[in-house]
Amino acid sequence: MLNNLTSRLSGVIKSIRGEARRTEENIQVVLREVRMALLEADVALPVVKDFISNVKEKAIGQEVIGSLSPGQALIGVVHQELISIMGKESSEINLSTVPPAVILMAGLQGAGKTTSSAKLAKWLIEQKKKKVLLVSCDIYRPAAADQLEVLANQVNADFFPIQAGQQPREIATASLEHARRHHHDVMIMDTAGRLAIDEPMMAEIRELEVLLKPIETLFVVDAMQGQDAVNIAKTFADVLPLTGVILTKLDGDSRGGAALSVRHVTGKPIKFAGVAEKMTGFEAFHPDRMASRILGMGDVLGLIEEAKRGIDQNEAEKLAKKIKSGKKFDLDDFKMQFQQMRSMGGMGALADKLPAQLGDAVKNIQMDDKVIGRTEGIINSMTLRERSKPEILKASRKRRIASGAGVSVQEVNRLLAQFEQTQKMMKKMNKGGMAKMMRGLKGMLPGM
Repeated sequence: MLNNLTSRLSGVIKSIRGEARRTEENIQVVLREVRMALLEADVALPVVKDFISNVKEKAIGQEVIGSLSPGQALIGVVHQELISIMGKESSEINLSTVPPAVILMAGLQGAGKTTSSAKLAKWLIEQKKKKVLLVSCDIYRPAAADQLEVLANQVNADFFPIQAGQQPREIATASLEHARRHHHDVMIMDTAGRLAIDEPMMAEIRELEVLLKPIETLFVVDAMQGQDAVNIAKTFADVLPLTGVILTKLDGDSRGGAALSVRHVTGKPIKFAGVAEKMTGFEAFHPDRMASRILGMGDVLGLIEEAKRGIDQNEAEKLAKKIKSGKKFDLDDFKMQFQQMRSMGGMGALADKLPAQLGDAVKNIQMDDKVIGRTEGIINSMTLRERSKPEILKASRKRRIASGAGVSVQEVNRLLAQFEQTQKMMKKMNKGGMAKMMRGLKGMLPGM
């Protein structure tokens, strides 16, 4: 996520950490580097100018407090200013109205409105325990409604079926009545997009706005478009009473310009970010956490929240009791760990939230969904006795397991070696607690 910007700014931070004194001269050097990093990330020029001016003013006039080095103090100023341009504090979605709370999704074609509608529905169902109705008002793009219906089934949301020949106005009126009749808490309306802004599109979405009176009108913008995305957002903000922005495709090769510019240019808060293609790759936007990630400091709070959502507490407690009682950590337990990692978004999602140094180390571990799937396949090809007693796995058994899972014997050996490392770590954890476990983890991660 925003890799180029993060690597540039992380480099700048490393260069100033050890500065013994803070002078106007070394501040200028740092600011020049920061300015270049922001321009390369396609941040809007007015935003860059304001950012640099504010950092300079605060950095020169600020007293260095306590044990902070001048370098650390300057990092603090840059961090605070990044938070400021992205919105100072997170902006919660507003559902304080008589149900159904209508959320209108706006944006150009290809920005990710339909996918974001389904992701938002999933988030509201899981995080806010709401009953959600998904509605497609896109009568122009072939199979747009079919796509939303498929996604609605995936995220356990209700879907409003539309009839051939229905116009957006009719769909809006009928779906609102349906949502009221079936006691839906939230109705998310996915609107039609165009390849470019045109008057018919704007007239249609303005009409829907007047008809539905949505509590939230969210503009969906593709982070990969850079400054173009910001200009489009401004045009929409001038026409519609937008209440917030959803940034999509932050996991792509995005330079980060949109994330840093859209709030400053439109005056509308970023409420959500799409951070992966999967339905789980969607999170509430926190400017302070995003600023930390951009500076390579990671997002530990986000990681903890992800773990709470992804980890089955009952299973985790069972495993802890099992290890405490002296029973061995077996291959079924190992498989469960992989399944929980998948539910947290995989190793890539984990690495994104770790500090830069640790994240880079984790990224070196090839642990995508395919690898997790193969691992599960290998363990599933074993008998119950083999899973509980891996020491009995000799050459002939390994060949049978490899054949059953459709992998090579080398992959089976690799998995068993990984398992042994994890087993040792679990033993250390039982005997000496977290400190020993972390030391064990360091040995497993390259570059630490």
